[in-house]
Amino acid sequence: MSAKPVVLEFGMGVDVHGADSTTAACRAVSDAIRHSSLPLFQEVRERGGRMLVDVTVGVPDPASVDVDRVRRELPHGEVTVRPVSGGLRVPGADTLIACAAITVSAEYPQEPRR
Repeated sequence: MSAKPVVLEFGMGVDVHGADSTTAACRAVSDAIRHSSLPLFQEVRERGGRMLVDVTVGVPDPASVDVDRVRRELPHGEVTVRPVSGGLRVPGADTLIACAAITVSAEYPQEPRR
């Protein structure tokens, strides 16, 4: 089986007063998926397929991200979260900005050859 990317979403999240990478990352993921409805994945599940969700989130301190907390922002699919260096720590403020890129792929079982 090979997964085919079918959806790309992007979002930005801000922790205005706490400079918390995980809070900003969760908000970036929420922003990315807030305007999406993916009814095609009902068919994927009905056909025995899988929905694979890969999240890359850029923050100034990737090691500080609680990936399990970010993963819980996504209600469906097999979710992988990868924090990377990026985002923005606003100079002179306790404000941190995270950017998220989400790729959703569908993986269908192999059809038997005839």
